[in-house]
Amino acid sequence: MAETFASWSEVAGLDLVHYGTTADADEIRDTAVAQPLLVAAGLATANAMLGQLSTPEAPLPADPSYVDAVAGHSVGEFTAAAITGVLSPKEALALVAERGRGMADAAARTETGMTAVLGGVREDVLAAIEAAGLTPANDNGSGQIVAAGTTEQLASFAQNPPHRARTRALSVAGAFHTEHMAPAVERVREAAARTSPSDPTVRLLSNADGAVVESGAEYLDRLVSQISSPVRWDACTQTLADLGVTALIELTPAGTLTGLAKRGLRGIELLAVKTPDDLERAGTLIKEHAGVSADSRQEG
Repeated sequence: MAETFASWSEVAGLDLVHYGTTADADEIRDTAVAQPLLVAAGLATANAMLGQLSTPEAPLPADPSYVDAVAGHSVGEFTAAAITGVLSPKEALALVAERGRGMADAAARTETGMTAVLGGVREDVLAAIEAAGLTPANDNGSGQIVAAGTTEQLASFAQNPPHRARTRALSVAGAFHTEHMAPAVERVREAAARTSPSDPTVRLLSNADGAVVESGAEYLDRLVSQISSPVRWDACTQTLADLGVTALIELTPAGTLTGLAKRGLRGIELLAVKTPDDLERAGTLIKEHAGVSADSRQEG
């Protein structure tokens, strides 16, 4: 794995081993560092997890015999693109590194941020966000929406939150997935034009609307556009439910999406892969549930 991380570090232009092991919290808070690091962590986990089930030397792209659907949240869509073969791991890391740098530069132009809105009536929360001039940048479902915009807009919004809702400022570099990230879109689009995507090997969901995307070219275009567009994780959750998934595995760093799934996908088995100790359980879970959702759809 050391050779793999060395090659990934080269294409990302970052020492991923350092940032993933010895760097402090301040060093990895920079979104230009955090984004490639998150994707590298997810891909390393996928390699180890799927390598137990298929060819250890080449576990990606995912084998449809074991994986029914893949979805990534925000930057996790680059991980998903590599897992499903739309991009190679190196291509995904090269593009996400450009995305991180572009979004960091865009965030430096204006003082912006993001605030989580928890609870309240969905329609009231969305109306309040719009009235404040903010964007519902992450619609995560399960009573959680993230508003994004200028620091002044967010401060005013926090003083007058939606009825029966709580707000919590997030420690992020800027208003991701809003119009404030438009400069990064063109930067990444130029880099993406030099990439030749393949069609996904398994069902691949898009944050734009939760749709299953069958074209690699379309998914890559959506990846770029998503930089300045809201993440509809609520729609992805609904699609997973409609597909009849019976288990969900969240890759490292894990916990947030599993928490949302406890409320949005009730009754399915959940596993957050946080340490190497979780990999064996992940492999077992995949074997136990592989093909179950497909069988249930055919029977239904």
